Parts: sequence; structure tokens; C-alpha cells
Amino acid sequence: MLTAERRQFILELLNRDKKVLSTELSAVLKVSEDTIRRDLRELAEAGLLQRVHGGALLTSPATASYADRQKQAPKEKEAIARAAAKLVCPGQVVILDGGTTTLQVTRHLPLDLQATVVTNSPPIAIALAEHPYIEVVMLGGKLYKKALVNVGTVTIESLRMIRADLCMLGVCSLHPEVGISVPNLDEAHVKRAMIAGSAEVVGLVTAQKLDTAAPYVVESIHALTYLVTAPTVSNDMLAAYKALGLTIIRDEDE
Repeated sequence: MLTAERRQFILELLNRDKKVLSTELSAVLKVSEDTIRRDLRELAEAGLLQRVHGGALLTSPATASYADRQKQAPKEKEAIARAAAKLVCPGQVVILDGGTTTLQVTRHLPLDLQATVVTNSPPIAIALAEHPYIEVVMLGGKLYKKALVNVGTVTIESLRMIRADLCMLGVCSLHPEVGISVPNLDEAHVKRAMIAGSAEVVGLVTAQKLDTAAPYVVESIHALTYLVTAPTVSNDMLAAYKALGLTIIRDEDE
């Protein structure tokens, strides 16, 4: 089998099984584990998978630019945002993490809702600027241009002063074993501070981000109170998350 054929086989197996193990690939393809490790390393460098100890997992579509992510799975994000917005109660302090799905949440918040929204996302702050009764607290910091969120020491220090009722977390990657992970270290620190300062945490996750991993781990799966996803996501895909005790919410009003 040619190198290109072997690597295509690895990717097809990964897409089918959601993970691959080096030892199993070595046996099936009848090549050394060193060869498999080299294949996985080069596929990871091409952004086609995420290497983990002993093998590889799917990589998240969240590595794309903000503009490109706005075009991904629009119907899913709309359904997720509609369901997530129902979790916000009057009078709450809510942290809205950056992301294209959390931006959609702002469009489903009732016009008579009185609440305080804390965000590190300029697009979210702008989207809420015309909301009549929501007080918007914009977190400062260094703008991470790829995700359009503020990150860094200033952002984290501000979050340490806040005790929120609810955090809507934009999830880049979610895996039952790896937990919540992101492609940027600064963003990982900010998300961890958001979780630490919130009584309840809502993970907003499209199907493409389930069972994927990124280089920087934010927290374990147990940091989430709710997992909000689209109604099109199958029960089989969610079984491992339910087994860990997560409350799964899917909007059925489509």
C-alpha cells in the first residue's frame, strides 16, 4: 500500500470510528508503529486529525476563521441558540463566551429580558447594544483576531471579579475522555476562568464538534451543567455524554 493510500485509509477509519489507535493501525496495515506515528504526525500537521497518546481523534472545524465558521451549520446553530436562550432567566448575570453560536443566542433573548451579559466578544457586545433592558459588560484584553474575542491577563483578572449565574460556553471541541479543548492557549485560560466564575455552565455544541479534540484542554466534561446541541444529533452520538451525567438539551421546535 502506498503512503498516500495508507493515510487515506487512516482518515476514513477515523471518520467512521471517531478515533484510531496506533497499535491497531500497525496490525491492520502491516507496518511498524513508527511508520504509523509518522503518518499521524504528518496528518496532524496538515490539520486533518488531533494526535493523542496512543493514537488520534477527529479535529474540530473551529480551527477555521470566524467568517468561515459563520457559514458552517447555520440551521444547527439556530436550533442550539433557540434552546440555549430559554435557559436565561430575568435578573441573572450571564457570561456569553465568544463564538458564532453564542452570537446567535443574542438574537433569541426576549426583548423584555432584564439581565446583565458579560462578554469578551465584540460582535456579541455590538449585537446587544440595542437591546432595551440588557446591561452589557465588555471584558477588555488583547483581541484574538481569528476568533474575535478578547484574551489575556486583563480578561482573566476581570473574570475573577465576577460571579455569574450562567455561562454560555462556545465549545470548539468536546470529547468524553479529553473534555473541553480549544486550539489556542490564551483562549483556554479565558474559558477556564469563565467556568470557574459561573454557577452553571452551558456548552453549545454542533454535531461536527462532538467527539473531537484540540491541543489545549480547558476542563473535563464534568465542568458542564448542560450540553445543548441540535435535534438532528443522534442518541447514539450522545450516549457517552449522557453516561457521564450531562443534561442534554435539544430544541425540537424545528
